Amino acid sequence: MVEKIGVFCSSSNQMAPIYYQEAERLGHWIGETGKTLVYGGCKCGLMEAVAQGVRKAGNINVIGVVPKLLIEKEMVSECVGIRIPTEGLQDRKSWLTKLSDIMIALPGSVGTLDEAFSVIGETSIGLSTKKVIFWNINGFWNGLFKMLDDMKAAGVQNKPIDAYLLKANSLDEVIEQINNQ
Repeated sequence: MVEKIGVFCSSSNQMAPIYYQEAERLGHWIGETGKTLVYGGCKCGLMEAVAQGVRKAGNINVIGVVPKLLIEKEMVSECVGIRIPTEGLQDRKSWLTKLSDIMIALPGSVGTLDEAFSVIGETSIGLSTKKVIFWNINGFWNGLFKMLDDMKAAGVQNKPIDAYLLKANSLDEVIEQINNQ
């Protein structure tokens, strides 16, 4: 059963409102179901929105895995219940993966892709059994999905990536993917 949900997402405060609304809805679901959020711990962007959702649902199960540099800059969310400081992004990524039962990739940039594809890469060669759900809010990941389909058509994948990269277009689909694990 999935209890700890890792979330990879943007720290940007410059996205369209729909992304923050959906991130908060995800957090609210995590909170109301008593699950634990494991995330980057920053007080900005979608990271803060998902953590706020957990807290607004009355849940304090929020683990923030935060590089010491961001701690020093006072960038840690007040929603974080347990703070795990890391030296940098590599060990942050390792802790996020280790502590989570499944991951969700909300819209994000290169950091989100790095985190998600590290998990997918490990699973593809048998070092892990964890999966990543790409929540395609407002079609955000359509270009990525097209690229992956092109890679599949080119024959560069040894195993079907759909076995460990899951796709969802709504919160209901995210929940269904989680409940199917």
